Amino acid sequence: MKQKKVLWIILAVALMLILILAYIFRPMTMNDIYKEPNFKGIVIEVTKNSILVSVNEDEDEFKSSDKISVSLNVKLKDSMTHFNVGDNVSVYYNGVILETYPAQVNEVYAIILRDAAK
Repeated sequence: MKQKKVLWIILAVALMLILILAYIFRPMTMNDIYKEPNFKGIVIEVTKNSILVSVNEDEDEFKSSDKISVSLNVKLKDSMTHFNVGDNVSVYYNGVILETYPAQVNEVYAIILRDAAK
């Protein structure tokens, strides 16, 4: 009887660990993205691996730099990664801006097209 009880405890603990690990390593979703730091701006240059964004003046990130190079290696895999000069975008990232000129954001969660270039 005692062995059966120990077995059930071990199974319960193992199940809890599996559930915790599944939650930690689950893919990022749009619901996760919306609470992350972000800024809005206009795409002024497009390269193979990044876009250069002219940051809107009313954004906090504008205090760091008026232009930010944004990596197109985004965490949210269904995020858009093809942009045109003039596109109005929102960039969701980890909050770290490299203080170069133009500034750089390398850990990008998603880039949302707010308004396509005309």
